[in-house]
Amino acid sequence: MNLQPLLDFALDATWQAGRISLGYFQNGVAVERKSDNSPVTIADKNAEQRLRQLITQNYPDHAIIGEEFGEQGDTSGLKWIVDPIDGTKSFMSGVPLYGCLMALVEGDEVLVGVAHFPALNETVYAARGLGAFWNGRRARVSTQNSLKDSVLLMSDVGNYGAKTAAWEKLVNSTYIQRTWGDSYGYLLVATGRAEIMLDAVMKVWDCGPFPVIFEEAGGTFTDWTGKSTIYGGDSIATNGVLHDEVMQIVNQS
Repeated sequence: MNLQPLLDFALDATWQAGRISLGYFQNGVAVERKSDNSPVTIADKNAEQRLRQLITQNYPDHAIIGEEFGEQGDTSGLKWIVDPIDGTKSFMSGVPLYGCLMALVEGDEVLVGVAHFPALNETVYAARGLGAFWNGRRARVSTQNSLKDSVLLMSDVGNYGAKTAAWEKLVNSTYIQRTWGDSYGYLLVATGRAEIMLDAVMKVWDCGPFPVIFEEAGGTFTDWTGKSTIYGGDSIATNGVLHDEVMQIVNQS
């Protein structure tokens, strides 16, 4: 399969969806609460509708899974997984650390991944075998091999449940800890500006692009058991060098 046209399509689609979100950003947009108490805005809905429209027009045989409007089509084959605004809490607060995520998946394998950050004008993207890129230049993880000198990122400081002990050990084992979270944390690790990013709870649309981005950038993206998947319900990304040490801490906690 020639993945370059599919990657080009995803880059254009996320840019269009991102432009829609920017029209509402820092504009006092109304916020609703979904059944799980997570926020949603008209920007999320309109941006996802645009992504779905573009996919249906260009790839009518492909399925779609999105955060706001669920599944569409036969998801057993090629499917697009989209999150129009990952980091809605940042978005609604006027903070630019939100992204538009898009991935093409076949079975358990992510073929194409794009993470576009409209308010920052940053995009990291990859297709299997074609490399990972950050605003047109090659994206590479850091070469930091010392956990005590590394940067640990997370979306939230709490709600780790049974994973609290592992999280606390990682906090105490690293040099810098920051909540540059949601998808932006993964971008920072994939581009060499941090070493570890983790989430105790992860949905497929929140992480769709990242396995292929990290594979092509030289890092790792797994669940908390160490399996490379977007379906594990949690996630840990590393620069690769520190993966085994991080997983040892997680598995011993």
